[in-house]
Amino acid sequence: MPGIGQSGGSPAPHADSLGVIISLPADLAAELSARRDRFAGPDAAVVPPHITLVSGRATDSWEEAAEHVRKVAAAGEPFTISLRGTGTFEPLSPVVYLNVEDGAETCSHLHQELVAGPVEHLLEYDFHPHLTMAHNLDPESMELAKADMAGFEADFEVTSIGLFDYLADAWALREELELGGAREQ
Repeated sequence: MPGIGQSGGSPAPHADSLGVIISLPADLAAELSARRDRFAGPDAAVVPPHITLVSGRATDSWEEAAEHVRKVAAAGEPFTISLRGTGTFEPLSPVVYLNVEDGAETCSHLHQELVAGPVEHLLEYDFHPHLTMAHNLDPESMELAKADMAGFEADFEVTSIGLFDYLADAWALREELELGGAREQ
């Protein structure tokens, strides 16, 4: 969840910032982190591999926004994500990503539900479910990422979403919210 900024919001994370992401299983996250290191070096490990659902801010109070995220998670259902090959946002943005194939529609639905409440998505571009593999690197590293990841395939079950807060100049997981919690009560 790098910097944010649109709709008059600050381009950098700040006290009312929040993020909602899908984390990866530990073994898949480790594999993708190792590959990112090959493209970008050790600085790539600053942000673990994930799929962002919202990177933005609370439009009212942070706690009100967090409660909305909890309700969206509780109303959701576990689903499967399939990552298949690469895509890019070039020339608009220097990003190479893994395509979210199965599960993209569910990610988009969750995104829409999240921003239908007191949560504002502040990214410069329209929401597109993806997993960033290389960002803002030299052209050779970007090409290496595209080629190396072109045949990549992985599937995993999503059973929760992570709610992040921006504290002490860093993103911190506040809560891991189970999908479908409303049906368990």
